[in-house]
Amino acid sequence: MAAKASTRKKIVTKKRAASARKRITPAAEARGLAAGEVALALDDARVTPLVAAVRESGGAPIGAYREPLSGKPLLVASLPRDAVEPTPFQRDLSPTHAKRLALKIEEAGSFLDPIILVRGATGGFWTPNGRHRLAAAKVLGLRQITALVSPDEELAFRILALNTEKAHNVRDRAMEVIRMARALAKREPRSKETDYAAQFESAELLTLGIVYEREGRFAAGAYAPFLRKVDRFSDRPLPTSLREREGWASRLLAIDAEVRKAVAELEKRGFRSPYLRTFVVARCNPVRFHKMKKGEKTPAMPIAEALTRMLGAAKKFDAAKVRQQDLALVAAVASDAD
Repeated sequence: MAAKASTRKKIVTKKRAASARKRITPAAEARGLAAGEVALALDDARVTPLVAAVRESGGAPIGAYREPLSGKPLLVASLPRDAVEPTPFQRDLSPTHAKRLALKIEEAGSFLDPIILVRGATGGFWTPNGRHRLAAAKVLGLRQITALVSPDEELAFRILALNTEKAHNVRDRAMEVIRMARALAKREPRSKETDYAAQFESAELLTLGIVYEREGRFAAGAYAPFLRKVDRFSDRPLPTSLREREGWASRLLAIDAEVRKAVAELEKRGFRSPYLRTFVVARCNPVRFHKMKKGEKTPAMPIAEALTRMLGAAKKFDAAKVRQQDLALVAAVASDAD
């Protein structure tokens, strides 16, 4: 009985600890604007250029206010749907998601969620986070769409991290990041990857974005543990660093070609598992035994050297030496990670 009581006590303690970790602790000090500081008049100089641009596009300004955290001005407006375009570096449109979203909006009877807009490169309006809502509006036949218009054009490069409208997979994120990097390389050729580390999220997304441009069905999940250990943001100008990443992407695709050959050989020998590619990649990974420390900035190995070693290992992979228990271990680890 004592043993059972002790076990119950441990379970209760663990549940309480887990519950405590999930609690949201409020900030010690209040931040942001007071209620009287939020409202802005449409003739305020901070929004008059946007008011004029909205009217020129055939839209109607509705109101203005200061964003309560930063105090930056925002204009609430209704604009013709055709006056708005998604930013060119956003993820690709999912027609299935857009149609499903339109159906749900129709069922709700209201299009309540405004999109964010900034001025586009050619003078129109860009939405950095509303591609699917814009497409849903088209499916529904809406003439006008409600928006929050910001004078801060750089917001287009910062807001992607807040986009939870449709969950991003690795391909979505990588494609957005590389498109953003290419746009920035043209717009600000002296800027560096390190200047936009927060917007790019993770260095390997830049490399994977280039890979996905060439091979849309690339299995990035198998290579992510390797790339996270060796890929870092560059402090060289963006045009230069992107050219360098073009070479890394080519070598990664060459590695994957060898990995596919190894997988085919394993299948010939009777191995059947969804983790065959992961197994081969792990065996060829030159930094697989390196333990990453939290916040570690130094790569386990320079990426160029790591890619060279990995390609060599992939070419030398011997399927005859693989045992069923080796594959079973990788499958167990992969399942735990999932």
